[in-house]
Amino acid sequence: MHRVTTTAHDGAETTHERRRDAFGGVSWLSTLVGWLAAAGLTAILAGILTAGGVVLALGDVAGGIDDGDAETVGLAGGIALLVVLAIAYFFGGYAAGRMARFDGPRQGVGVWVWGIVAAVLVAVLAVVGGAQYNVLDALNLPRVPIERGTLTGGGAIVLVASVFVTLAAALLGGIAGERFHRKVDRVI
Repeated sequence: MHRVTTTAHDGAETTHERRRDAFGGVSWLSTLVGWLAAAGLTAILAGILTAGGVVLALGDVAGGIDDGDAETVGLAGGIALLVVLAIAYFFGGYAAGRMARFDGPRQGVGVWVWGIVAAVLVAVLAVVGGAQYNVLDALNLPRVPIERGTLTGGGAIVLVASVFVTLAAALLGGIAGERFHRKVDRVI
């Protein structure tokens, strides 16, 4: 006859698994809050980045920007945008993972899903609304003198890369957010 021995660690794991089964899964409210945090942080960081870029660009506007400069501006801007999105979605995933307690990676994916849904809605509104609702064109803001078609290929690459970067960052943020609760559970 064999005796099965359990340790305190085994009991804690069983308790954690029972709680996860009861309260785990995707918390859509937590993921919405996480996406709102990611969207807000994206706006703040993009604003700071844009302000810095405008200051640099205004120094070069008098001399004009040739095609080589346009490629450099496009590449640097694309990389900077990916860094901004990675930071924002990491913290959005972290907020969702921390709020929901269980299933941090799922919470991170939920934050990413809200971002995809919002992007699709904005794209549909842009298609339906057309040029008459393009507020940025109507404002006549100062622009860096680069033709719009010049950055199209780089823009497509950044778009595809941003899908993967935001997903990875949100997943990592969700895992980091859940880690706090795992530390607490080990103590309790």
